Amino acid sequence: MREPRQLPLPITPEPSYSAADFVADAANHAARAFLAAPAAWPDGRLALYGPAGVGKTHLANAIAKARGWALTGGAALRGLPPPPSTGTVIDDADLVPDPTALFHAINAAREAGLPLLLLGRAPPARWHAAPADLVSRLRATTTAAIDEPSDALLAALLAKQLADRQLAVAPALQSLLLLHLPRSAAAIAAAAALLDRAALAQGRLNRATIEGVLREGFAP
Repeated sequence: MREPRQLPLPITPEPSYSAADFVADAANHAARAFLAAPAAWPDGRLALYGPAGVGKTHLANAIAKARGWALTGGAALRGLPPPPSTGTVIDDADLVPDPTALFHAINAAREAGLPLLLLGRAPPARWHAAPADLVSRLRATTTAAIDEPSDALLAALLAKQLADRQLAVAPALQSLLLLHLPRSAAAIAAAAALLDRAALAQGRLNRATIEGVLREGFAP
Protein backbone atom coordinates (compact mmCIF):
# COMPACT_ATOMS: atom_id res chain seq x y z
CA MET A 1 0.00 0.00 0.00
CA ARG A 2 1.43 3.34 -1.07
CA GLU A 3 1.91 6.01 1.55
CA PRO A 4 -0.24 9.11 1.01
CA ARG A 5 1.56 12.08 -0.49
CA GLN A 6 2.18 14.99 1.83
CA LEU A 7 0.31 18.18 1.12
CA PRO A 8 2.62 21.18 0.66
CA LEU A 9 2.25 23.73 3.43
CA PRO A 10 2.51 27.45 2.63
CA ILE A 11 5.58 28.05 4.78
CA THR A 12 8.17 30.56 3.62
CA PRO A 13 11.58 30.00 5.24
CA GLU A 14 13.33 32.89 6.93
CA PRO A 15 16.42 33.67 4.84
CA SER A 16 19.78 34.24 6.46
CA TYR A 17 20.95 37.84 6.12
CA SER A 18 24.19 37.33 8.01
CA ALA A 19 27.10 39.32 6.61
CA ALA A 20 29.13 36.11 6.64
CA ASP A 21 26.61 34.49 4.28
CA PHE A 22 26.87 37.19 1.62
CA VAL A 23 28.86 36.00 -1.39
CA ALA A 24 31.24 38.57 -2.86
CA ASP A 25 31.30 38.78 -6.64
CA ALA A 26 32.38 41.18 -9.38
CA ALA A 27 28.67 41.94 -9.85
CA ASN A 28 28.39 43.44 -6.35
CA HIS A 29 31.92 44.84 -5.97
CA ALA A 30 30.93 48.49 -6.50
CA ALA A 31 28.01 48.20 -4.08
CA ARG A 32 30.20 46.66 -1.38
CA ALA A 33 32.80 49.40 -1.81
CA PHE A 34 30.19 52.14 -1.35
CA LEU A 35 28.60 50.43 1.65
CA ALA A 36 31.99 50.12 3.34
CA ALA A 37 32.37 53.91 3.45
CA PRO A 38 29.05 55.67 4.17
CA ALA A 39 30.89 58.75 5.41
CA ALA A 40 31.97 59.33 1.80
CA TRP A 41 28.46 59.34 0.33
CA PRO A 42 27.71 62.76 -1.19
CA ASP A 43 24.94 64.38 0.87
CA GLY A 44 25.06 61.25 3.05
CA ARG A 45 22.77 59.40 0.63
CA LEU A 46 23.16 56.30 -1.54
CA ALA A 47 20.74 54.41 -3.77
CA LEU A 48 21.55 50.76 -4.29
CA TYR A 49 19.72 49.18 -7.24
CA GLY A 50 19.59 45.95 -9.20
CA PRO A 51 17.26 43.14 -10.30
CA ALA A 52 15.38 40.94 -7.86
CA GLY A 53 17.37 38.38 -5.90
CA VAL A 54 20.88 39.78 -6.37
CA GLY A 55 21.43 40.58 -2.68
CA LYS A 56 20.20 44.14 -2.12
CA THR A 57 18.07 43.21 0.88
CA HIS A 58 20.84 40.98 2.24
CA LEU A 59 23.34 43.85 2.12
CA ALA A 60 20.78 46.25 3.61
CA ASN A 61 20.10 43.97 6.56
CA ALA A 62 23.80 43.37 7.10
CA ILE A 63 24.75 47.06 7.15
CA ALA A 64 21.75 47.99 9.31
CA LYS A 65 22.74 45.38 11.89
CA ALA A 66 26.44 46.21 11.79
CA ARG A 67 25.93 49.97 12.18
CA GLY A 68 22.77 50.05 14.27
CA TRP A 69 20.73 51.73 11.54
CA ALA A 70 16.94 51.67 11.31
CA LEU A 71 15.59 49.42 8.55
CA THR A 72 12.14 49.89 7.06
CA GLY A 73 10.24 48.68 4.01
CA GLY A 74 9.08 51.19 1.46
CA ALA A 75 5.48 49.99 1.71
CA ALA A 76 5.40 51.11 5.37
CA LEU A 77 6.64 54.64 4.66
CA ARG A 78 3.72 57.03 4.92
CA GLY A 79 3.06 60.51 6.21
CA LEU A 80 5.69 62.53 8.04
CA PRO A 81 8.36 60.20 9.47
CA PRO A 82 9.86 61.08 12.86
CA PRO A 83 13.31 62.71 12.88
CA PRO A 84 15.96 59.97 12.56
CA SER A 85 18.33 59.25 15.42
CA THR A 86 20.50 56.85 13.43
CA GLY A 87 21.25 56.06 9.82
CA THR A 88 18.24 54.79 7.87
CA VAL A 89 17.77 52.03 5.29
CA ILE A 90 14.61 52.01 3.15
CA ASP A 91 14.15 48.74 1.26
CA ASP A 92 11.93 48.84 -1.84
CA ALA A 93 12.13 52.62 -1.79
CA ASP A 94 10.95 52.60 -5.40
CA LEU A 95 7.63 51.13 -4.20
CA VAL A 96 6.82 53.77 -1.57
CA PRO A 97 3.03 54.42 -1.80
CA ASP A 98 3.40 57.98 -0.50
CA PRO A 99 6.13 59.82 -2.43
CA THR A 100 5.83 62.80 -0.12
CA ALA A 101 6.87 60.57 2.80
CA LEU A 102 10.03 59.60 0.91
CA PHE A 103 10.73 63.27 0.23
CA HIS A 104 10.40 64.03 3.97
CA ALA A 105 12.63 61.06 4.87
CA ILE A 106 15.36 62.30 2.53
CA ASN A 107 15.15 65.83 3.94
CA ALA A 108 15.09 64.62 7.55
CA ALA A 109 18.21 62.50 7.10
CA ARG A 110 19.98 65.39 5.38
CA GLU A 111 19.06 67.88 8.08
CA ALA A 112 20.16 65.46 10.82
CA GLY A 113 23.45 64.78 9.05
CA LEU A 114 22.73 61.04 9.10
CA PRO A 115 23.23 58.51 6.29
CA LEU A 116 20.31 57.27 4.21
CA LEU A 117 20.40 54.12 2.06
CA LEU A 118 17.66 53.60 -0.53
CA LEU A 119 17.08 50.30 -2.33
CA GLY A 120 15.21 49.70 -5.57
CA ARG A 121 15.23 47.69 -8.77
CA ALA A 122 16.00 50.61 -11.08
CA PRO A 123 18.13 53.75 -10.75
CA PRO A 124 16.28 56.38 -8.69
CA ALA A 125 16.06 58.73 -11.68
CA ARG A 126 13.65 56.17 -13.20
CA TRP A 127 11.40 55.78 -10.15
CA HIS A 128 7.82 57.00 -10.48
CA ALA A 129 8.15 59.97 -8.17
CA ALA A 130 6.42 63.22 -7.36
CA PRO A 131 6.54 66.05 -6.39
CA ALA A 132 9.19 67.72 -8.52
CA ASP A 133 11.40 68.36 -5.48
CA LEU A 134 11.55 64.60 -4.83
CA VAL A 135 12.45 63.92 -8.45
CA SER A 136 15.29 66.41 -8.09
CA ARG A 137 16.54 64.75 -4.86
CA LEU A 138 16.46 61.30 -6.43
CA ARG A 139 18.32 62.40 -9.55
CA ALA A 140 20.99 63.95 -7.35
CA THR A 141 21.44 60.75 -5.30
CA THR A 142 24.67 58.79 -5.73
CA THR A 143 23.97 55.31 -7.08
CA ALA A 144 25.60 51.89 -6.97
CA ALA A 145 24.40 48.99 -9.09
CA ILE A 146 24.39 45.27 -8.47
CA ASP A 147 24.48 43.49 -11.80
CA GLU A 148 23.29 40.00 -12.69
CA PRO A 149 25.60 37.47 -11.01
CA SER A 150 28.44 35.49 -12.51
CA ASP A 151 28.26 31.72 -12.93
CA ALA A 152 30.14 31.26 -9.66
CA LEU A 153 27.74 33.53 -7.79
CA LEU A 154 24.69 31.81 -9.32
CA ALA A 155 26.02 28.50 -7.96
CA ALA A 156 26.54 30.07 -4.53
CA LEU A 157 23.06 31.63 -4.59
CA LEU A 158 21.51 28.27 -5.43
CA ALA A 159 23.40 26.58 -2.58
CA LYS A 160 22.26 29.31 -0.17
CA GLN A 161 18.63 29.13 -1.29
CA LEU A 162 18.65 25.36 -0.77
CA ALA A 163 20.35 25.70 2.62
CA ASP A 164 17.82 28.34 3.76
CA ARG A 165 15.07 25.84 2.93
CA GLN A 166 16.99 22.89 4.44
CA LEU A 167 16.92 21.04 1.11
CA ALA A 168 19.58 18.43 0.42
CA VAL A 169 20.35 18.37 -3.31
CA ALA A 170 23.38 16.49 -4.62
CA PRO A 171 26.06 18.65 -6.28
CA ALA A 172 25.50 16.90 -9.62
CA LEU A 173 21.80 17.81 -9.49
CA GLN A 174 22.63 21.40 -8.56
CA SER A 175 24.87 21.51 -11.64
CA LEU A 176 21.97 20.17 -13.72
CA LEU A 177 19.73 22.94 -12.45
CA LEU A 178 22.31 25.62 -13.17
CA LEU A 179 22.79 24.27 -16.69
CA HIS A 180 19.11 24.64 -17.58
CA LEU A 181 17.88 27.56 -15.47
CA PRO A 182 17.80 31.12 -16.82
CA ARG A 183 20.92 32.98 -15.69
CA SER A 184 19.30 35.22 -13.12
CA ALA A 185 19.01 35.39 -9.35
CA ALA A 186 15.23 35.52 -9.66
CA ALA A 187 15.19 32.18 -11.53
CA ILE A 188 17.36 30.61 -8.82
CA ALA A 189 14.92 31.74 -6.12
CA ALA A 190 11.92 30.50 -8.11
CA ALA A 191 13.54 27.09 -8.67
CA ALA A 192 14.30 26.73 -4.96
CA ALA A 193 10.67 27.47 -4.11
CA LEU A 194 9.46 24.84 -6.60
CA LEU A 195 11.93 22.31 -5.20
CA ASP A 196 10.67 23.03 -1.69
CA ARG A 197 7.11 22.28 -2.79
CA ALA A 198 8.21 19.13 -4.59
CA ALA A 199 10.13 17.89 -1.55
CA LEU A 200 7.09 18.39 0.68
CA ALA A 201 4.79 16.63 -1.77
CA GLN A 202 7.08 13.73 -2.76
CA GLY A 203 9.36 13.35 0.24
CA ARG A 204 12.49 13.23 -1.91
CA LEU A 205 14.57 15.20 -4.40
CA ASN A 206 16.13 13.14 -7.18
CA ARG A 207 16.93 13.65 -10.85
CA ALA A 208 13.33 13.02 -11.89
CA THR A 209 12.14 15.66 -9.42
CA ILE A 210 14.69 18.16 -10.71
CA GLU A 211 13.68 17.52 -14.32
CA GLY A 212 10.02 17.89 -13.36
CA VAL A 213 10.69 21.26 -11.74
CA LEU A 214 12.54 22.43 -14.84
CA ARG A 215 9.62 21.36 -17.06
CA GLU A 216 7.03 22.91 -14.75
CA GLY A 217 8.59 26.27 -14.22
CA PHE A 218 11.17 26.87 -16.91
CA ALA A 219 10.12 25.09 -20.11
CA PRO A 220 10.73 27.31 -23.18
